[in-house]
Amino acid sequence: MKKLVLLYAVLALASLQSPACTTAIISGKFTPDGRPLLWKNRDTGDTDNKLMYFTDGKYDYIGLVNSKDTTGREVWVGMNTAGFAIMNSVSYNINPKEEADAGINEGKVMKQALQQCATVDDFEKMLKTLAKPYGIAANFGVIDAQGNGAFFETSNRGYFKIDVNDPVAAPMGYLIRTNYSFTGTPDEGQGYIRYLTAEKLFYQASATNNLTPEFILRDAARCLVHSLTETDLKQQQTREKEKFVWFTDFIPRFSTAASVVVQGTRKGEPASSMTMWSVLGFPLCSVVFPVWFNEAHVLPQLLQADSTGYAPLCNKALALKDRCFPVKRGHGDNYLNLPALVNPAGTGILQKLGPVEEQVLSESETQVASWRKKPPATGDIRRFYDRLDKLITEAYLRLFGF
Repeated sequence: MKKLVLLYAVLALASLQSPACTTAIISGKFTPDGRPLLWKNRDTGDTDNKLMYFTDGKYDYIGLVNSKDTTGREVWVGMNTAGFAIMNSVSYNINPKEEADAGINEGKVMKQALQQCATVDDFEKMLKTLAKPYGIAANFGVIDAQGNGAFFETSNRGYFKIDVNDPVAAPMGYLIRTNYSFTGTPDEGQGYIRYLTAEKLFYQASATNNLTPEFILRDAARCLVHSLTETDLKQQQTREKEKFVWFTDFIPRFSTAASVVVQGTRKGEPASSMTMWSVLGFPLCSVVFPVWFNEAHVLPQLLQADSTGYAPLCNKALALKDRCFPVKRGHGDNYLNLPALVNPAGTGILQKLGPVEEQVLSESETQVASWRKKPPATGDIRRFYDRLDKLITEAYLRLFGF
C-alpha cells in the first residue's frame, strides 16, 4: 500500500513538471537585417494568456502573462524600453533530485529583470544579488540593444552563462534550449527530440541566411515534423473527416499556449523600436500580431484582457484547438485529429489561417520599415492596431463563424 501511495505521489509530481518550452536566441550577426531575435514557444498548464503593458519599473515593458494573473505578478516572456528582452524554459536536469521542484520564481525573476535591466550584464548582476536558494530551475534567454545575447542556465544555487556571440558556443549564430541544460546532469531532463527538430531547422535557416521572425513563426513554432520518427504530419493528409495521429514531442504541443519572437534593434536605432511578434493561444490555431512601445501604453484589443478577463484572440485559438483535440477523456490530449488542422482540400484550420497571417505579416513589415525611418506617433500605432484587430476578427468570423 505504501509503495502504491509513493507511486501516485511520483506521478502527481511528474504532472506538475509537465510545462515545457522550446526557445532560441539568434545573434544579430547572423540575421539578414542585423537585428537579434529571441523566441519562446511557451508550453504550460495555463493555456489562457494575454499581453500586459507595465509602467511599474525603471523601464516600461510589455509581457506575456497568464490570464488569471490579473495584476501581472509574473511575466513569461517580455521586452522593455531599454531594448532588453527575456524569456525562459524550465530545466529538469539543472538541480539535484532533492531540489527538483525548486522552479517557482522564474516568472517573478523575469518581471524584475524587465523592470530594472537594460543589458545582459545587468541581468547577470541581478542574478548575483538574488538570495539563494533562488527557487529556480530554468534556462533564461536574454538579448539587449548592444547586440548581446546569452542563455543563463540557472539552478537553485548558481548559473552558467552561454554567449550567443561566442563562435565556439554558437558557431552558426544561434542557441537553442528546450527543457534540459547543457551544464546539467547528462541524459536527464526533457525536450531532447524537440531540440533536435529545432536544431535541424535552424541549421538550414542559418546556412541559407533565413534566420527571421517569419521563419521562426511559420517553420519552427508550427513544425509538424518529428525528428526521431521522421514523421511529417503534413505528408499524412487524408480526405477522411477524422484521422487521429499521435501528437507528442513535436515542437508545438497540446500544452503550447503562445509563441513569441522579440525582434531587437541594431546599434543606433531607438531601443524602444523593438517588435514583439506575438502568436497568442495555441499557435496552430492562431495568427501573429506585432506590438510596439508607445507613449499611451496602447495594446491591441485582441491581445489584452477584455471585460471577461481573457484575451479575445486567445479565446478564438482555444476554441479551434478543441476541434483538433475532440477526445476529452483519458489521454485524449495526445491525439490530434489531423484533418481538422490540414487536409488535401485545403480546409484545415492551419491552411485557412495561413493567408490571414500572410496579410498581417506583409502589412506589418511595410509599416515597420516606414517607422524605422520616422518613429510613429501613438495615434499611428493605435490606428494600425485597430486595422489588424478588425482584419483578424473579421477573418475568424468569415472562416469559422465566431
